[in-house]
Amino acid sequence: MIKPAQNLVTQPGQRHALRAIALFETAKGLVAIIASLVLLSLANQHVRDFTYRLISYFHLDSDAHYFKSLFDYSDLMGNENLHTVVLLAWVYATIRFVEGYGLWKHLVWAEWLAAISGAIYFPVEISHLIQHVSVMNIAVLVSNVAIVAYMVYRLWRRRSEALRCSEALRNQQC
Repeated sequence: MIKPAQNLVTQPGQRHALRAIALFETAKGLVAIIASLVLLSLANQHVRDFTYRLISYFHLDSDAHYFKSLFDYSDLMGNENLHTVVLLAWVYATIRFVEGYGLWKHLVWAEWLAAISGAIYFPVEISHLIQHVSVMNIAVLVSNVAIVAYMVYRLWRRRSEALRCSEALRNQQC
């Protein structure tokens, strides 16, 4: 007798991996919401001054690449652009929350969403890694590739099991 594709979900390792990815995606959504709220709180302040104060408070190196990029973007960030950025962050967070929910519930559309939305970032992450090789950039790319590869594997397994089951049904074995 052929096992149905649903067994892919009931295996403990598969369930734990999906839930870990669901929590990771939800955490990314929460970070986007928190960052957008911080940006909103800065609406009437000079973002560059706030960034300098934050870096000095935590005794961080202001010459680091990420902080230099942050300074460049903070100069471009006027109050008129701020609301657009916040709105985009909330849209991003909503997508992450929906994806996290779908993965937690083992829904196929969420696996498609995770695979596609993760793969969209590959060119940007690779380009960023080529420009600035760092452990963080490597970790981001590797984790994203791992998540996308796992989602593609799950989708492939679901499809192959469904095909086997439909063939077995024709032979009255499933």
